[in-house]
Amino acid sequence: MNNPVQASPHALTQRTSGRIMALVMLALLPATLAGFWQFGWPAFCLWLVTVASCVLAEALCLQWAGKPVAPVLADGSAALTGWLLAMSLPPWAPWWLGVLGGVFSIVLAKQVFGGMGCNVFNPAMVGRTVLLVSFPVQMTQWVSPALIAQGTDLAQAVSIGLHGVATDAMTSASLLGHVKTELGRGIDLAGAMVAFAPEQAFAGARPGSLGETSALAIVAGGLFLVFKRVIGLRIPIGYMAGLCLPAAIAHAAAPHAFMPAGAHLLSGGALLCAFFIATDYVTSPSAPFGQWIYALGAGLLTWLIRTWGGYPEGVAFAILLMNAATPLLDLWARPRIFGRRVGGKPLAARRAQEPLQ
Repeated sequence: MNNPVQASPHALTQRTSGRIMALVMLALLPATLAGFWQFGWPAFCLWLVTVASCVLAEALCLQWAGKPVAPVLADGSAALTGWLLAMSLPPWAPWWLGVLGGVFSIVLAKQVFGGMGCNVFNPAMVGRTVLLVSFPVQMTQWVSPALIAQGTDLAQAVSIGLHGVATDAMTSASLLGHVKTELGRGIDLAGAMVAFAPEQAFAGARPGSLGETSALAIVAGGLFLVFKRVIGLRIPIGYMAGLCLPAAIAHAAAPHAFMPAGAHLLSGGALLCAFFIATDYVTSPSAPFGQWIYALGAGLLTWLIRTWGGYPEGVAFAILLMNAATPLLDLWARPRIFGRRVGGKPLAARRAQEPLQ
């Protein structure tokens, strides 16, 4: 986004970076409100702390670098990074987890590379990955919406945030973590998935990250972005195809050992990634063919890591790996320049045939 101005021709548009960020936030609102409704005040407090940490970290970095602070913060990119990071955290995680994740996302993944438009990796996914490998216990403590249906007040939310641990009576495992554990114990897949109900995934009434539970709200927000032409359908469809095709083939070959494609798609952060994370302008390829390869590769890596990796969820790792391949895809899969061959050599000049007199 911050590329230097090149020679003409230029494409003019009234859509600014700030307007795009505002539309993405608006699209995230249904899934976020669903998370607040399901998980109560602790989820709201964690979201607030994470967003504020990202904004404050960006302001400090800009101030230290001698750059203008207010114009950059006004574009909303730091707030959006914090918002996406909060959506990927356990809803009752301690406050310091959100603060550390926000600092890692902004400082390590964004400002070190020069700010918005210059980063190689998705900042929110860098923050989540650092937290996951550094604090695996806190990052895998989920709460069941069914067990907290009685609600929590603000005082309880502050207490949970300060102490950082949910009460044992309210903890539960996500579907991906539960299935991986049960398969490791030799339990058949049918027995491990006996409690899985697709309608719970659509409504969000299941353990999981703050913004990953309600598939219906996430898809509605994603389609809103498509309708407003903020994103295209190429990367979401490619990602879902890359995840679901190998899952469906493996499940058909060995239904007792591999999860079905629908369970993969409706679990974890697959849908959030397809519409809101993989479609990041800066860290995804710009050419159509490169976008297909990028999206299919991210989906396939997600399935591979979920199936054979050490962690039950593989979205963040898959996105970061394909982010690393994005510069190569932009170079290799770029479209042909008008008047030149695919390799860049100029086409032979052809003279127009003048009619005979």
